Amino acid sequence: METILLFAPLVGALLCGFGWKIIGETAAMWVATGLLFLSAILSWIVFLTFDPSLHEGGHYTVSILRWIESGTLSTDWAIRMDRLTAIMLIVITTVSSLVHLYSFGYMDHDPQWREGETYKPRFFAYLSFFTFAMLMLVTADNLVQMFFGWEGVGVASYLLIGFYYRKPTANAAAIKAFVVNRVGDFGFALGIFALFFLVDSINLSDIFAAAPTLAETQVTFLWTSWNAAELVAFLLFIGAMGKSAQLILHTWLPDAMEGPTPVSALIHAATMVTAGVFLVCRMSPIMEFAPNATMFITILGASTAFFAATVGLVQTDIKRVIAYSTCSQLGYMFVAAGVGMYSAAMFHLLTHAFFKAMLFLGAGSVIHAMHHEQDMMNYGALRKKIPYTFWAMMIGTLAITGVGVPVWIATLGEIPIGFAGFHSKDAIVESAYAAGTGYGFWLLVIAALFTSFYSWRLMFLTFYGEARGDKHTHEHAHESPMVMLIPLGVLAIGAIFSGMVFYKSFFGHVDTVGKFYGIPYAEASEHGEAKADSHGEDSHGEAKAEDSHGEDKAHGKEGEHHYAFAGQPGEGALYIAPDNTLLDDAHKVPYWVKTSPFAAMLLGFIVAYWFYIVNPAIPGKLAENQRPLYLFLKNKWYFDELYDAIFVKPALGVGRLFWRRGDGNVIDGTINGVALGIIPFFTRLAGRAQSGYIFTYAFWMVVGIACLITWMTIGGGVE
Repeated sequence: METILLFAPLVGALLCGFGWKIIGETAAMWVATGLLFLSAILSWIVFLTFDPSLHEGGHYTVSILRWIESGTLSTDWAIRMDRLTAIMLIVITTVSSLVHLYSFGYMDHDPQWREGETYKPRFFAYLSFFTFAMLMLVTADNLVQMFFGWEGVGVASYLLIGFYYRKPTANAAAIKAFVVNRVGDFGFALGIFALFFLVDSINLSDIFAAAPTLAETQVTFLWTSWNAAELVAFLLFIGAMGKSAQLILHTWLPDAMEGPTPVSALIHAATMVTAGVFLVCRMSPIMEFAPNATMFITILGASTAFFAATVGLVQTDIKRVIAYSTCSQLGYMFVAAGVGMYSAAMFHLLTHAFFKAMLFLGAGSVIHAMHHEQDMMNYGALRKKIPYTFWAMMIGTLAITGVGVPVWIATLGEIPIGFAGFHSKDAIVESAYAAGTGYGFWLLVIAALFTSFYSWRLMFLTFYGEARGDKHTHEHAHESPMVMLIPLGVLAIGAIFSGMVFYKSFFGHVDTVGKFYGIPYAEASEHGEAKADSHGEDSHGEAKAEDSHGEDKAHGKEGEHHYAFAGQPGEGALYIAPDNTLLDDAHKVPYWVKTSPFAAMLLGFIVAYWFYIVNPAIPGKLAENQRPLYLFLKNKWYFDELYDAIFVKPALGVGRLFWRRGDGNVIDGTINGVALGIIPFFTRLAGRAQSGYIFTYAFWMVVGIACLITWMTIGGGVE
């Protein structure tokens, strides 16, 4: 089953890309889509039936073939199946299959293509190949296999972002994404080389087992001595920075909006940008021994969340607003991973996939209705024109802004009531506070406020107020076909319920999270003495007591026993060190901390409502009064201009220097000089020697004989 769900998208890509001329365009598209839905169904079966306790170390391996045999490097192409893999499988295949279905409507009669041109089979083949590459990445049992999928995702993103190849901006965006990601990938490759050098293996199980040794090893890199675990963690995160568009290597992500909207949904929600978060969580056994590297991850993640949120405040392209939202939410995930709350990072990755995919597909539905107009300044009053799209985007907005009932007001058992983002985002904010990173906590709260503002700004500009822009376009605005609305409905279910359904599994008590991920845990007293094994039995093998409600008494009164993680690196899908008590600490933060994201969300909504519903003249006046700040945010903190001045123009200058001086003057000049100057000169001399007179030839023969005799005489004398 695991092999089928992995290779079904590849088969679909091949049949759709190369076989459409035989089976027909429509049939090829349905084959690719059907195989994606098959992969999604099998992924959900694996996820729901997977029990880590039945497998040693919480995982099992499905070997596909022998792959690399070179010296001490021996590795299989194999599927590593654990809870982390299972989570990624349902995220990738669910969103991808819905994007495939959605694309039937969105890509029909695309204005970028001429009448009679065939483009849809190629598009669906690229989508399926993208999905296969991502599945290769998350199921990898070794780092080379993961890197294979990593680069496959990069190739697929290049093809999809630049799918409208007649648009210069699309071609430039595709090249930019490819180049920027290669910078990050170089760091990832160095991390793989370092691990093979230190561990003599690239298999994940071997690396995880060697993690404690790496923490005690010093290695020289760039003429400096490094702690091996710190160096490896930092290099791996450089790769994650590129794929997940963190600050410094983030510039490709907004430009990726030049591709078709289904591509944006797939890249931002389920595939490329989540790869970096997955990598950091997968390598948690290394990260737990690298406090300096994880501190860097936390700081950069918080900075990214804040930066992207500020830029999203003033963007007018509906897709770019959501793109910067993605960049900001990825910052949240890295903060969680950086402080050691990997389960919360994966929680937000899961919930974010549902509501972000819905927001992008909803934006695509708006663009479709408005005849491919993307500027929100030309929208307005679309609520009644496209009601299904409106409610889908409303649910997505409620989810991403974190709308819910504060825990001190009401809960559903121990589970807070709210939309998906309310649970996962609040879990990260509480974890950041509990970890003692004030920088991360406050930037995330401010980012939550900005997220609320720009999300509601998008809703108010698009669906409320008066119609703006072309009157004819507004008059002909219409709801999208059912094939585009069904995916929105399915994703809406996830955006509403995924947070409440999975709350305990990702952010519950230690024993609940431990069972879900297959992480060994032990019952411990207040002094941290282990009292039980991973199955919850005491030191005499007796089952732990439960109260009349079936809840563990350890979670009851203060001072009673509680659980702590007690596994070794590689035991379970995640490694959480025994001294990492952040999960318990996050639940004990003050109520004002738990309420701060809700308060930020509420404040952002009120300001957006005041700006765009009550008094719509305020934003224009504010932009005029604060012109430098407005332009600073509008131009994305001038990162592109800065990089253009520091990297692009000097590189072009060096290229022109080598082209004109090196290639033109030196190489071409030398060849042309030899061909047109030196050779003709000697040719003319040789031509003069060919006079046709016998005495001339006799003269040169005598000269030649004289030289030969002289040489032989001198040579013989020396001997």
